Amino acid sequence: MGGWAIAVHGGAGVDPNLPTHTQEEAKKLLTRCLNIGISALRSNLPAIDVVELVVKELETDPLFNSGRGSALSAKGTVEMEASIMDGPKRRCGAVSGVTTVKNPISLARLVMDKSPHSYLAFSGAEEFARQQGVETVESDYFITEENVGMLKLAKEANSILFDYRVPIESCSAGAAATDSPLQMNGLPISIYAPETVGCVAVDSQGQCAAATSTGGLMNKMTGRIGDSPIIGAGTYACDLCGVSCTGEGEAIIRGTLAREVAAVMEYKGLNLQQAVDFVINERLDQGFAGLIAVSKNGEVACRFNTNGMFRGCATEDGFMKVGIWN
Repeated sequence: MGGWAIAVHGGAGVDPNLPTHTQEEAKKLLTRCLNIGISALRSNLPAIDVVELVVKELETDPLFNSGRGSALSAKGTVEMEASIMDGPKRRCGAVSGVTTVKNPISLARLVMDKSPHSYLAFSGAEEFARQQGVETVESDYFITEENVGMLKLAKEANSILFDYRVPIESCSAGAAATDSPLQMNGLPISIYAPETVGCVAVDSQGQCAAATSTGGLMNKMTGRIGDSPIIGAGTYACDLCGVSCTGEGEAIIRGTLAREVAAVMEYKGLNLQQAVDFVINERLDQGFAGLIAVSKNGEVACRFNTNGMFRGCATEDGFMKVGIWN
C-alpha cells in the first residue's frame, strides 16, 4: 500500500471570465477542505468518514452548488441530491429531491448505514431524515440572492443555466438557448459550466471511499435527477478505487463514468491515471465532464475535458495541489 490520498472537486466547467477574487475564494475553500481531510486521515479516520466530513464542509459553504447555495429549480425551489459509497463490500447510500436537510451527504450516509435500502428520494427521503433526527432547516437557508438572480436570467433566456456563479454580464444579452452551439441530450443550452462537489479518499489501510453532492441545474425541471446520486455514474468505490464525477449529468449517466474507471482497471489492467484518461477520452461521446479518483495503492488522479475544474489533491508523501485551469 502506498499510504493515504485524498482529492476534492467543486465542479468541472468554469467560466473563463470568472473574477480573480472568486477564483481565489474557490482555491481557499478547496485548500481548507483538503486540510480537513488530511487531518482526519492522519488521525486514522476511515476513508468513508473522511469523504463525508469533507463534503459536509463543501455543502455548508455557499460558494459551490451543493447544500447552501444550491441551484434552483424552475419553481424556485431546491431539490438536492447526494451519494456516498464505501469501497469495502461496496456499501452505498443515496438521496434525491431533498429540500430541508442541511447536509444531504450525511442523509445518504444514513441511508447506507441505517436503512435496508440504497436510495431514497423526495418525500421518502425527507421522512427518513425526520425519523433519524437529521438536522433540517427552512428552505430559505439554501437560497442565495445570486441564485435568485440567475434563475430570473435563465427564465428570461428560456434555458437551463449550468453555473449559478457565472457573472450575469457574461450571459445576459441574448443568451437564448437557440443561439448556442452547445447541447445536452440533443437540446441546445446557453452555458456549459456545471458544478457539483465531491471527495474521494483512500486511508492508510487501503480502503477507498467516494462522496458526491449537488443542487443540480439552474432552472431544471422539477423532479430532474442527475448523475450525482446514481451509484456507478456520479459516484463509485470498490476495493480498487474511489471515483467522484462532475459535469453533464446526462452524459455521465449514459457512460456509467465512475464505475467505468474501476472496470477498466479490473478488466484491462490499467493503472489509475490510465483508467481515468481512458474513460474521459472514450466514454463521454460528445459530453463534457471531469472526475477525481484515488486507488487502493495511494495514487490520486483527475481529468476533465472542459476548460477547467475546481480541484485539489494530496498524498501521504507530502504532495498537495489545488487548481482550476488546465
